[in-house]
Amino acid sequence: MKKYILILFLLIFNNLSSQEKITSVMTLSEFLGYVKAYHPTVKQASLTINNSEAKLLKARGAFDPKIEIDFDKKQFKEKEYYNKLNAAFKIPTYYGLEFKANFENNDGLFLNPEKNTPTDGLYAAGLSASLLKGLLINNRISSLKQAKLYINQAKEDQQIIVNKILFNASITYFNWLKAFNEKHVYNSFLENAVIRFKATKKAFLEGEKPSIDTLEAGINLKNRKLNLEKSHIKLVKASLELSNFLWLNENTPVELQDNIIPDIKTISNVDNTFNIALFNKTNFDINNHPKIKSLGFKIKSLNIDKDLKLNNLLPQLNVQYNFLTQTPEQVNSLNINNYKVGVNFKLPLFLRKERGDYKLSKLKLQNAKYENEVIKLSIKNKVYALQQELNSLTTQSNYISDIVKDYNILLKGEERKFFLGESSLFLVNYREAKLIETKLKAIDLENNFFKAKANLFKTAVITITN
Repeated sequence: MKKYILILFLLIFNNLSSQEKITSVMTLSEFLGYVKAYHPTVKQASLTINNSEAKLLKARGAFDPKIEIDFDKKQFKEKEYYNKLNAAFKIPTYYGLEFKANFENNDGLFLNPEKNTPTDGLYAAGLSASLLKGLLINNRISSLKQAKLYINQAKEDQQIIVNKILFNASITYFNWLKAFNEKHVYNSFLENAVIRFKATKKAFLEGEKPSIDTLEAGINLKNRKLNLEKSHIKLVKASLELSNFLWLNENTPVELQDNIIPDIKTISNVDNTFNIALFNKTNFDINNHPKIKSLGFKIKSLNIDKDLKLNNLLPQLNVQYNFLTQTPEQVNSLNINNYKVGVNFKLPLFLRKERGDYKLSKLKLQNAKYENEVIKLSIKNKVYALQQELNSLTTQSNYISDIVKDYNILLKGEERKFFLGESSLFLVNYREAKLIETKLKAIDLENNFFKAKANLFKTAVITITN
């Protein structure tokens, strides 16, 4: 890849001292490799994973140990009303348990009696637990599980985004190749028109041809020049369109130079470039498709959300127990005679909010499952349709190749008859016009064939390995 980048860089920016540029071919494989390495949108796709990793980091933050210090003091008219210090260290766990160590030291003239502590303070150690709602699953557990799924989903989505960018780039390349081939056709037939005009004019001056043949040859020459100019503008536009995908890095776009031309033998390596040389519908596993895998992770995430909403239907029963001691350095000072305990129970009478949330979560899950089945069928049918289209285009290509050969033979035969005086310039021009028309149809058919290949690459989301 580095070799290709260096060659392309040199071909684009190096001018010869004589101002003449060396013509070089840029293959489809080199072009797509360049797009994959440097196009900003491809780089942007990686932000999807970065975003999911940030969400995972955020979800893990819910399990971070915490230090809390609460200090409150009131002094008025030289009286210390109260002086309260409460410091705590908390360790959340994966399930609905939380370990806690606490130090409390309070004094003051007007301190609430329940806040009184020994002179050196009071230490506490214990735990709190949610025994019903929130024990096996809660917001922080579900957020962590979903964040892990989002990373896997983001990787599949990234592949889809990159695949789409490469598809758009390949379509642009094929249009560039089509415009290049069309210009080549018009350019080659312009040479014929020039030779024919000169020969007709010479024959007229020698009295062998009427002046009307010279006029017709001149009109034909002007038409060829007109068509060539149109094809030139079309090629310029296609080149500029291609330049939208050419970057040296994320911040430096590159304009395609005139000395870079497409590979006219693209048809022989397009399958290998798209990595679809061995692709067939029989071996195509729809369950390994990135879109289906992404939806699978989405369904798993919605299942977690449904479980959370189901758990919210349970009553809330929170309990806590703390050992109390003045001398924490003495382990035997922690005993069941000194403690602080609490129980909190809560249950909405109708549970309408909880039941509504649970029902909505089930509907979202069912909707995602339906979407998954619909997309599976859609992808399968589209892949099958593209394969049928490619088979048809191959057959059409064989027909059009034979027709081009036949028209070419007709044109050469008509030209021989014309110079022998057995035919007219009108018939020669007619044969040539039909040949040009058929060659352009062949180019258009080849372009459709390439686009069908690119569509198969995009639909099956095949990864380019190079």
